[in-house]
This record gives sequence, structure tokens and C-alpha cells, in this order.
Amino acid sequence: MDATAIAANGWRFDALCAGPAHGELVLLLHGFPQTAHSWRRVAPALARAGYRAVAPNLRGVSPGARPEQRDAYAIPQLVADVLAIGDALGAQRFHLVGHDWGGALAWQVAARHPDRLRSLAVASTPHPLAFRRALEDLSTDQAQRSGYMAIFRTEGAGEDMWLGRGSAGLSELYAAAGLSAEEAAPCVAAFSERAVLTAFLNWYRAGDPADPTAGPVRTPTLYVWSSGDPALGREAAEWTRDYVLGDYRFEIFEGVDHWIPEHAADRLAALLLDHLAKRS
Repeated sequence: MDATAIAANGWRFDALCAGPAHGELVLLLHGFPQTAHSWRRVAPALARAGYRAVAPNLRGVSPGARPEQRDAYAIPQLVADVLAIGDALGAQRFHLVGHDWGGALAWQVAARHPDRLRSLAVASTPHPLAFRRALEDLSTDQAQRSGYMAIFRTEGAGEDMWLGRGSAGLSELYAAAGLSAEEAAPCVAAFSERAVLTAFLNWYRAGDPADPTAGPVRTPTLYVWSSGDPALGREAAEWTRDYVLGDYRFEIFEGVDHWIPEHAADRLAALLLDHLAKRS
């Protein structure tokens, strides 16, 4: 993938891109605590099929898009970034793919601006209303799975959790979460800088992946959930169907952990290519 920079919404986003400039745009949104590099095993397959795959480093991760104010990371601003990146790349309508927080953001874009999307694909993260429902339903263990969010939302506590033992400790956290040293290297390089970590933690402090104000989605949608995900349970994944009113495909990757773009890249790419071809 090639490195580029995108001027959008008053900011400058670093990005990785692959594929012909004239191809239909596929925006790939990374999650926390990751960078655009999380898509480097998926994007080449999209590029070979003729799509323009672009993975930006999102607000807080890109040095040129890192405001200090916590409120600057609220969902409306994040949604505006995605639309502006599409505009900057000359795409009135585009395909949108997201993982983890990038998936939560993708759901929000689809719910708020369906006219801008050709298709939606999300890995791991359930629709925000399904997520909220699972958090509030005591018959599920989702509240327990999501307990880490309280730490992330506490100023200083999230930073200390990740950086309390420096870069070496950060590397160990990624290893414990299941990423290899090679997979984690771009993340360690980015989030060893406390300002970058704080900026991305502000997504949790100013917003919510289970935002109850999200509406249903009518965009043709592919949703992929993995049974080995420790943070996101089956109930919210299955209940997502209730909040997608258009064409919908739900796929379960049995035994795969949270890191779907890294650890099931070929399978995810094949599903994406089938999904995109039907909406091109």
C-alpha cells in the first residue's frame, strides 16, 4: 500500500491506499488501539479487483488531525471526517468498511447519511442499538465484557493502563491481546506517544460505540462477528439484524479472535469482494 495525505474537514489525514485511482472508493476505518495498517492484509485483494482501497489514520491518530479538546471527538465530528474524506477523494457515494471503533463509526455514517454509501461492511462491532440492548440486558455478559470502557473514559487511567510500563509494557499488552510483534509494531509506534493515546481515548470520552441515538440502517450491509472475541458477545451480534432494514448478510467466524482484519484477512476479503460486487 502507498502512503498519501488527504486534506478533509479542515484537517490532514495520513492514509494508506491501493488500487486504481478511477476505481470505486472503498474506505477502510480502523479501530482502537490500531492504525490504518490493520487493513494491509485486506486492501490488496480489493485493489486487485479494481477498487480504490483507502485506509486513513483517523482523528487523533493522524498528526494533522489531532485537536486537543475532548469534545472534538464526538460522533458528529467523526462522521463529518468520513464524509469529507469521501469528498476529498472525489466520491459522492462510496463503500464503507469498519472494524472495532471504525465499525461503530461506520454504523453511524450509514444511519445518518445513507445517501452517501453504496454499501456498508462492519467487522466485530454490532449496531449501536444492539450493543446498547446487550449492555442493558442482564441476561447477557456484555456489561462485564465492556467493563474496560470505564477505565478508558477516566482521564489518566486509560493512559496509565496502556503506558504505565512504557513501550515495552505496551508491546506486552498487544501480545497478550493476540497480536504478533509484527502486527502490533505500527500500533506500538503510534501509541507510545501519550498525546496520540489520549486523543484516541477521547473517542470513548466524547462518544459511545453503543450510542443510543443511532438509527436503523437501510444501506446494504455485511456484518462479520467472530466467536472468539472477548469484548463483543454473541447476543449483540445476533440482535444487530433487528436494526438493519435493508439487505443484510451476517457471517460468523468461529474460533477467530477480535482481530478479524489481521487473523482472517483472506476470508474477510472474499466476503467483501462478493458484497461489493453486488452494490457496484
